Amino acid sequence: MNLGAHMSIAGGVENALKDAAKVKCGAVQVFTKNSNRWKGKPISAPSAEEFSRRAREFRPEFLISHTSYLINLASPGSEGRKKSIDAMIDELERAERLGLKGAVLHPGSHMGEGEEKGIGRIVRSLDAVHRATKGFSALTLLETTAGQGTNLGYRFEHLAAIIDGVKNPERVGVCLDTCHVFAAGYPIHERKGFLAVFREFDAVIGLEKLFAIHVNDSMKPFGSRRDRHEHIGKGEMGLEPFRLLVNDLRFRKIPMILETKKSKDLHEDVENLAVLRSLRKKK
Repeated sequence: MNLGAHMSIAGGVENALKDAAKVKCGAVQVFTKNSNRWKGKPISAPSAEEFSRRAREFRPEFLISHTSYLINLASPGSEGRKKSIDAMIDELERAERLGLKGAVLHPGSHMGEGEEKGIGRIVRSLDAVHRATKGFSALTLLETTAGQGTNLGYRFEHLAAIIDGVKNPERVGVCLDTCHVFAAGYPIHERKGFLAVFREFDAVIGLEKLFAIHVNDSMKPFGSRRDRHEHIGKGEMGLEPFRLLVNDLRFRKIPMILETKKSKDLHEDVENLAVLRSLRKKK
């Protein structure tokens, strides 16, 4: 069971692995630059080398990044879409340099132009990104969303249409966020619903495309379409979906990464990871 957390890169991207080692993460997610800026300082050779050294020493099972929140590959404006494409190219270049499995991406927002048009723009934008990063091993990992506003990705069909539409579908995977799918109206908070949701995921997208799971409880109620993370078992979802996740053999090799509120001393990560581990049934 590859449990982990999103880690801060304050002081350098390599510091994320030092903190991850402290809380015994089996999987780590990072921003490779400021998440609310289009551009960031290039990753220096010493930082990249130190990151690689710590990765070899610490040996986490899975390393990914999360892309900037500004990126909108569905933008109807040509200038905004070009900036987003350029920013996504930069994100994949950073992920590739650090040897990460991939970069998690919020699919985008259609900004009132309709879901079909928005999905079409995402497909064309990703094709441009992939042309510019030909030969990269770092994947684009589309994240399920809560469906706030005009955000796409709150239905499995959206992600399937993007994957089916791009010219290089082998370069695209999925990151499922438990809070987001719950808020979007997928009933994973009860056993019957949990089983049905993942049957649907498999039928629409395919479980082979699931590369990561963000494990977050939800502050907001089921179907709220609001994205507000809460600590494990302290929100609207309760412990049941997390118990089902950590005991489901289909996901034993899928990294499960916390994105819950983080304290400077990391005690909240420690507590959340302990809760998840306690839910695992002993053999």
